[in-house]
Amino acid sequence: MRVLIANDDGIDAVGIQTLYRVIKESYECVLIAPDRNRSGASNSLTLSRPLQPKEIRRNEYSVDGTPSDCVNLALSGVIDGQFDVVVSGINHGPNLGDDVIYSGTVAAAMEARHLGRSSIAISLDGKVHFETAAQVLLQLLSDSHTLNLHPGILLNVNVPNLPYDQLRGVQVTRLGYRKCAQPATPAQHPKGIPSFWIGALSEAHDNAVGTDFWAVENAYVSVTPIHVDMTYYQAMSSLEEWISGGLL
Repeated sequence: MRVLIANDDGIDAVGIQTLYRVIKESYECVLIAPDRNRSGASNSLTLSRPLQPKEIRRNEYSVDGTPSDCVNLALSGVIDGQFDVVVSGINHGPNLGDDVIYSGTVAAAMEARHLGRSSIAISLDGKVHFETAAQVLLQLLSDSHTLNLHPGILLNVNVPNLPYDQLRGVQVTRLGYRKCAQPATPAQHPKGIPSFWIGALSEAHDNAVGTDFWAVENAYVSVTPIHVDMTYYQAMSSLEEWISGGLL
């Protein structure tokens, strides 16, 4: 198996370097990542200028763009293109519930799915036990040959910030969701220009049993299948009635 590894925290982030070190012991790997932290970039592509990928170490490429840019370039043949699976992570912090809408980590895996590759996004619920997350991913890859998923699905994996031997197991979960984000926070600017930090994430609103939030809070690895069809089918019949009532 040939593995492409990407992230959104940047090429020198502890998470991706730990993952690369562990995975390349068992598989042929290539690493491609933004040249700086691009957390929260979501699925954005850089269309206003050309990109300049650089090989900074053997099989490690830096790109002056977004996580989706990185995967797009690699799978389009700029670097090689011949990969069996794409892994995005290990993210510094969780990607639970509606975090996946903003996450550059999940977006990199989603870009791989758009381009016809199997993909996994993996995040650590903290910033300490990256080795645990890397071992979890290694186990998932070793068993992936038995998995039969629809080609439009990616796996979003969240790992508790615990030593590997303290994990209670793995659960297949659905996405929970958070409460509204915190308000924007004023920031001081040396020239007095009004400046603000985007508000911090809020705690979980839906963390019931079966959600990714519940699993990670209770020391389980959460594995959530995600696809890009965001249609809310339950609302379609009422919308049909509304439109047929003479809206246009």
